[in-house]
Amino acid sequence: MDSPFITAAEIESANLELTGRSAEEVLRWAVGRFGHKLMMATAFGAEGCCLIHMLAQIDPTIRVINLDTGYQFKETLKLRERLLYTYGVAVEFIRPDTTVEEYERMHGGPLYEHRSDQCCFDRKIVPLRKAVVGYQAWISSIRKDQTADRARADVVQWDPKFGVVKVNPILTWNYKDVWNFIYKNNVPYNPLHDQGYPSIGCWPCTQPVTEGADERSGRWAGMKKKECGLHVVEYQQGSGI
Repeated sequence: MDSPFITAAEIESANLELTGRSAEEVLRWAVGRFGHKLMMATAFGAEGCCLIHMLAQIDPTIRVINLDTGYQFKETLKLRERLLYTYGVAVEFIRPDTTVEEYERMHGGPLYEHRSDQCCFDRKIVPLRKAVVGYQAWISSIRKDQTADRARADVVQWDPKFGVVKVNPILTWNYKDVWNFIYKNNVPYNPLHDQGYPSIGCWPCTQPVTEGADERSGRWAGMKKKECGLHVVEYQQGSGI
């Protein structure tokens, strides 16, 4: 079933047109197509910082948010100020309805210890669902080579979980591409990346990894889980949008 503002055919056409194009071209298309009905969500990872650098050159007034679960590293939170100083882009913190203290009191302690999927749902997915209300598209910084779920993504796709179009400008980049861009353009990044954290999420569920290990092996270490759920989409053949 088509959305009132975009059809499945347009999404398919845009994806075909933009696959293989540069990240900047994808972002320019998204800004041109959706204007201020477009937003970006970032966890302040290296990839997201690259996109903020590009977006600042294209349209620095596009809304950029961070899902502040209450469990982020202090280094992650401080990065917001460095990005604001460098690019004039004020990343907006989107927080759950309950503080960490209230949430843990409700559940008799930290939920991430034994029900991490529920914790991620409550403190990431629910807040993003509220944040996208009134918007038509969101930008993510996922790469195909990160997880099996992300490998199935398209540059432009419908995101049924949030009811908007999802745009993935650096989908075909790899880890080396990200860091080449950062060094070439002097992009601010989280100092934890220099301390053995190639992928950074909430502090209780993120560990440093040994050199050469899978970059996401420090996320939910010891568990099969590799995603918080934001980028896990159930695909159904013939469902259109």
